[in-house]
Amino acid sequence: MDFNQIMSDLKKKTYRPVYFLMGDEPYFIDMISDYIEQHVLDESEKEFNQTVLYGRDVTTADIIGTAKRFPMMSEYQVVIIKEAQDTKDLIKKEKEDKKDKQKSSFELYLENPLSSTILVFCHKYKSIDKRTAVAKLIDKNAVLFESKKIYDNQVPDWINNYLKGKEYSVSPKACQLLTEYLGTSLSKISNELDKLMINLPPKSEITADHVQANIGISKDYNVFELQTSIGKKEVLKANRIINYFAANSKDNPMVVTISSLYGYFCKLLTYHFLTDKKAAASALGVHPFFVKDYEMAAKNYSVGKLKSIFSYLRDYDLRSKGVDAGSATEGELLKELVFKILH
Repeated sequence: MDFNQIMSDLKKKTYRPVYFLMGDEPYFIDMISDYIEQHVLDESEKEFNQTVLYGRDVTTADIIGTAKRFPMMSEYQVVIIKEAQDTKDLIKKEKEDKKDKQKSSFELYLENPLSSTILVFCHKYKSIDKRTAVAKLIDKNAVLFESKKIYDNQVPDWINNYLKGKEYSVSPKACQLLTEYLGTSLSKISNELDKLMINLPPKSEITADHVQANIGISKDYNVFELQTSIGKKEVLKANRIINYFAANSKDNPMVVTISSLYGYFCKLLTYHFLTDKKAAASALGVHPFFVKDYEMAAKNYSVGKLKSIFSYLRDYDLRSKGVDAGSATEGELLKELVFKILH
């Protein structure tokens, strides 16, 4: 079952006896478990009927024992297991299952879960093997949800949709800045966006100035502006940014800069080979506003030149990690790299 369907059912008060929430992206797991924790029971019912346990502190027997209790003066009891991945005996390994055919207490409970209990497992940062017997049992009699990390090119749309749901908007440049610097952790992104919205009037458009003032990302000296200046061959501006990076290397590590430049030039190479340039925004995973920048950059960097640039990036990535770097600092290496790219 997907996230939207689970949330829709919960809002309709259609509950399942067991929710097994797993995966690398904790954001969706927290959203589902927090909603259950906050909305299934009213305040008067929570005192006797809502239990939050932590995986490292309990055994599977403790969890099942709690789940088998009946609610007091309430239709449901809610049992939430946070950090369920730390419950050592919760999921048997498949090899152990073959040796010991006796079912675990968790499997026995899954075969006949108590309808008055809503049992929620928050199994973060890893997933169980869906091919195992216990996973199939969860999928059959409960809700098995896998929370996967989103890809880099999906982040801008996620930011736009998140803000739209709260009646805010974001400028293309601000969205790109947030995407470049916050990565793909939705928890981190949502926290930073919430901070922004607290400091802005309702229904505002978030701009690059807002991002700089509230998150601390420079709107003039950042990887995105470096990419743009390199693409346009604005040598003076690119050098100013590189000098800023060199003076603030802790906030602008070279490995991150090289990774961003690699992604940029990969998109530029993709643009060269597009047969339908009108579909460039979709193919590159960028806002249509930025397509003109790739069109200009493609004129400045041929496919042959891009091949040389990828070689430079690979070489300086190794040197930034100490391979044949000599006594050069990260700032000096970065200046050399950008010089070779621009000339």
